[in-house]
Amino acid sequence: MAIKEWGYELPSNPVLRIRKPPPSKPRTRHLQEGEEQRLFDALAKHGNVWVVPIVRLAIETAMRRGELLSLRWEHVHLDQRFVHLPDTKNGDSRDVPLSQEAVATLTKLPRDISGSVLPIHFEGLKTLWRRTCAKAGIEDLHFHDLRHEATSRFFEKGLNVMEVAAITGHKDLRMLQRYTHLRAEDLARKLG
Repeated sequence: MAIKEWGYELPSNPVLRIRKPPPSKPRTRHLQEGEEQRLFDALAKHGNVWVVPIVRLAIETAMRRGELLSLRWEHVHLDQRFVHLPDTKNGDSRDVPLSQEAVATLTKLPRDISGSVLPIHFEGLKTLWRRTCAKAGIEDLHFHDLRHEATSRFFEKGLNVMEVAAITGHKDLRMLQRYTHLRAEDLARKLG
């Protein structure tokens, strides 16, 4: 089978012999008992007014770091309890419902002249996160793990798969499953 492309003729497609690497193992890291309190205690000691709210909103909404950092006040609808994300990782927009805690967090925030809800630079947040986790004695916790934590909490609250997918923006059930860390002991309690 000859392939003609860009003026060249090849006897076969050499790319067909390349194997894709296996998918990476999903992280199963979520907040352990006492870690959330230690994390917020360490964050509260930091002078930056935005750090506690960004972590609280990550846990309450399952929004990605980039979504939180690009959030603008014109997309925040506190009266209707949702934020609109016009551009997400998968290219679609979505509306993220806000818990009472998320509304309270957003209500307390000062307004920055830029219009950004959380005017923190990506690199600054990354450095601050690493230092805060170290001070709190928390190992191997990535900021993105908060998205996993939030997603698991949605299921623990009794939301169904479609509801959680609508909040998190997952289009693929397999990817959503990677973000869900249901504990066997919690499921056993539900079984009775």
